[in-house]
Amino acid sequence: MRAVVVTRAGGPEVLEVRDEPEPTPGPGQLLVDVEAIGVNFRDVYEREGNYGGPPPLIAGVEGCGTVVGSGERVAWVSAPGSYAERVAVDAEKAVPVPDGIPPVTAAAALLQGMTAHYLARSTYPVGPADTAVVHAAAGGVGLLLTQIVKLAGGTVIGTTSSDEKAELARAAGADHVIGYDGFAEQVRELTGGDGASVVYDGIGAATFAESLQALRPRGMVALYGAASGPPPPFNLGELATGSFYVTRPSLGHYTRTREELLERASDVFGWILAGRLEIRIGATYPLEQARQAQEDLQGRRTTGKLILLP
Repeated sequence: MRAVVVTRAGGPEVLEVRDEPEPTPGPGQLLVDVEAIGVNFRDVYEREGNYGGPPPLIAGVEGCGTVVGSGERVAWVSAPGSYAERVAVDAEKAVPVPDGIPPVTAAAALLQGMTAHYLARSTYPVGPADTAVVHAAAGGVGLLLTQIVKLAGGTVIGTTSSDEKAELARAAGADHVIGYDGFAEQVRELTGGDGASVVYDGIGAATFAESLQALRPRGMVALYGAASGPPPPFNLGELATGSFYVTRPSLGHYTRTREELLERASDVFGWILAGRLEIRIGATYPLEQARQAQEDLQGRRTTGKLILLP
């Protein structure tokens, strides 16, 4: 089978398309014909040697496909080796895909949709009285997070890096869209000096310090990613200036049981089918262009979700 292999830790050039042996499913696993593959920042971290096992390895963990033998359509977010034509998926981690949701949509929605779900429903459960700052509001998670915060009745202040991205954020429901320069001061102006209830920050080093400055007293920074690199160490005493909270959540800890996994996935797929959650596909690439897909993602040249097609 064709697969994208991380040959060593490094830049996009270490990704190679190779013929690899098909996986042999172990006990409790399903062999799946892959139809669509989600491209995520965690794949970049994996390629750089900061996530997952040591290379060489087949990249990726997210996708959608058909179970060999049964024909059941499933999606998944934690099956190593997903940048391939076939993958072995733990049955406990496979999510049934409802009729009416195409493979590309399922692969685009699950990881980022459940990330947005746990952030806005569990990490900091947004209510009508809350103002949430959503960084990278035109990105894959950002567009979904904006919509889910609005479903909960909250106010969204989105940050973007261009006029084109700002329009996408507004179309997703953002109440205000601002740039990154001096964003904390802009947030305070938009909130009458109070600050935001929560900042959902997937950028990291470039935004973290100012994200704290954008909070109201007892507000929270939910640092769910580090697209610009991890923030430098900081003195916990700085939190005392507003009795702030900081958390570094991860999807795995919010889908620890199959019940929780299916509950979050069911909400995401249900909102899609009901027309309440729009999934934006930023671009699709053939498997052979996985290197280009990661370059585009890392270079912040994209909006929405990137998909590989085997």
